[in-house]
Amino acid sequence: MHSHELLHEVLQKTSAKQIASDLNLSLSLIYKWAEPSDDASGSGSTNPLDRIEALHNSTQDERIVQWVCERAGGFFIKNPKARWPHPYAVIPAANSIVQEFADLLSVIANSTGDNQVTVEESKAIRKRWEQLKSVTEGFVQGCEEGNFKSIPSLKLSPQPGNP
Repeated sequence: MHSHELLHEVLQKTSAKQIASDLNLSLSLIYKWAEPSDDASGSGSTNPLDRIEALHNSTQDERIVQWVCERAGGFFIKNPKARWPHPYAVIPAANSIVQEFADLLSVIANSTGDNQVTVEESKAIRKRWEQLKSVTEGFVQGCEEGNFKSIPSLKLSPQPGNP
């Protein structure tokens, strides 16, 4: 979906007038964001979504996307390109993911053993969780696509105190 198409759909449910007021912008600019900016008429305007994409493409820094996701109450997980060598590799890959989940639970159990979680332990749990989500997403995509050409490394780096 193109950004202007998304914004067009958003404007079906949200008042363009309210957006213009909240952002201190003209109503016409809000409507132009919902039009293609590269068509022959040139009636659209580069919208904030396109600018965020351009900024990310220019810097290749995923923290930009992560920041936007965090502001929206979520998180960013990059969808890796999963390539499995053979359908039989699915079983070991699935087993590896299950082991990684078990390792994450071990990190959590070790961190909560004293009925508190330090800032450092919290950061370690978050880092492990984000890695695990990304690896698991790659596995799921590979399954959905039936793409088993080259297996990714599923073993994540060990966490401190958990080899």
